[in-house]
Amino acid sequence: MDRRVSVVTGSARGIGKACALKLAASGSAIVLIDLLEEALKSTKSEVEALGVPCLSFISDVSDHKRAKEIASDVFTKFGRIDVLVNNAGKANPKGILEITEEEYDTTLNINLKSCFNYIQAIAPYMLKAKWGRIVSMSSLNAHSGGVTAAVSKFSYTSAKAGILGMTRALAKELGPDILVNAVCPGLIKTEITKNAVIAEREPELVKGIALKRVGTPTDVAELVSFLALSEPCFITGQDITIDGFQWNR
Repeated sequence: MDRRVSVVTGSARGIGKACALKLAASGSAIVLIDLLEEALKSTKSEVEALGVPCLSFISDVSDHKRAKEIASDVFTKFGRIDVLVNNAGKANPKGILEITEEEYDTTLNINLKSCFNYIQAIAPYMLKAKWGRIVSMSSLNAHSGGVTAAVSKFSYTSAKAGILGMTRALAKELGPDILVNAVCPGLIKTEITKNAVIAEREPELVKGIALKRVGTPTDVAELVSFLALSEPCFITGQDITIDGFQWNR
């Protein structure tokens, strides 16, 4: 296959869907991975409507074995894997005194271990081709610790901060052939946050944002697409904040 092949986890809706559509619009074949079956079917149809091939997998991203199986299936189908967008994530609003060990482990498995799973599964194909781009979705919370009104508390923040360390280390380990970066979104209006955080508080929240609006999945997808496809690119090992300059952190 001549066109690039991009794998996007957590891509049935929200930021992941926007990233998949943007990469597809740029000509990349798309691989969608999510647990939301109906939403995944809808996103697959939208991707295919852009005229590019699309595979979809219903899978728990915390499953290490399954990640390797999917990577193998994708390579068998397309003969290459060029881009990995680790977008899958899950919020957790519980504090240190109320969260259970199982809930903490689940939060880290979905947000952080999933990145390990798919990078370890896909990096060998990129290294063999001597070209690859990995973009992992962290969060502004990784820097700020989250504000009191944040959807998620310390467990989510811990996982997203872990992505930053992983990104820096793997940029050194996998370079120069693979560029590894992270994106740290601020307040983005998705299916989850528009109900849990934004809803009736949007006018109040935008007062602390220089651009006087909340972000959209499309805003994030533009940045991800640049990191994933731009040539030449001299950016690796970085975490890039995209928050409209949100100072009430």
